[in-house]
Amino acid sequence: MSDDVFPWLEVQDYFPFPSPDSWEEEIVGVGGNLSPGLLISAYAQGIFPWFNEGEEILWWSLDPRFILYPKNLRVSKSMKKVLKSGRFTLSADRNFPAVMDNCSAISRKGEDGTWISQDMKDAYTRLHDLGFAHSVEVYNGDALVGGLYGVSLGNCFFGESMFALEANASKTALIAITLWLEQQGFAFVDCQQHTDHLGALGAIDVPRSDFLAELQQALQTPTSRGNWGKLYKDFPASDSWLSLTAAV
Repeated sequence: MSDDVFPWLEVQDYFPFPSPDSWEEEIVGVGGNLSPGLLISAYAQGIFPWFNEGEEILWWSLDPRFILYPKNLRVSKSMKKVLKSGRFTLSADRNFPAVMDNCSAISRKGEDGTWISQDMKDAYTRLHDLGFAHSVEVYNGDALVGGLYGVSLGNCFFGESMFALEANASKTALIAITLWLEQQGFAFVDCQQHTDHLGALGAIDVPRSDFLAELQQALQTPTSRGNWGKLYKDFPASDSWLSLTAAV
C-alpha cells in the first residue's frame, strides 16, 4: 500500500486486507494512509495501525489478542473503595482531543517517545467526529485527571490508549466503560496487546483465529454511531456501576 498512490478512503469505502489464512506474521500491511475508510476497514478485519512517528504506517494483527470480556472484569476491594469515595466524576465524548493529547504525553515503560503522532490525533479525531471513536474522561473537580479512547464497531470496543494523572484514574475509566458496555450488550473490549495492568482487571490472551471469529459475529450488531455523551446522557450509571459504587 504505497502512500503516494493509495487513495483516500471515506467511511463508505472498504479495503480488503489479505485473507487471514495468509497471515503468518503479525504485521499484515505497510503504508497506505489514515483515512476514515481505511481505518474502519482495518478494525473490521481485526487490524490496527501502530508505528513510530516518521515511519511508514504498519498494520498489525496480533496473535494472540488481549481481550477483556465484560463478565471477566475484576475489581479489587481497594478499587471499589476508590469508586465509592466519589472522588472522580466521569463523562463520555466530552473532550476527545484532550484525552488523546494526554495519552500522547504520558511516558510509558519501554517506550521512547510516543506512537500517538499528530497524524494519529488528526485521524482519530476525524473518526470521533464521524461517530466511531469515543473517549471516557475522568475528572477530579474541574481537572481532567484520566481517561481513555478507542473505536466502536458493532458490539465491540477497540481500546487504543489511556492515561492517568492521578492514581487509579485510568482504571476508573476502564471499569466504568466495561460495565457500561456490558449493559449495552457489547461482546468484548479489545485491549490489543498483553499488559499486566489490564491482566489484573481480567483481560486474557485469545488466539487470533478465535478473536477474528468473535469479531465477525460482533459486527452483525449495528454500530452505535454518534457522540456517546449525547446519546447516553446517564453514562456511566449502568446497574452494575451503581451496584459496584455502592459496595464495600
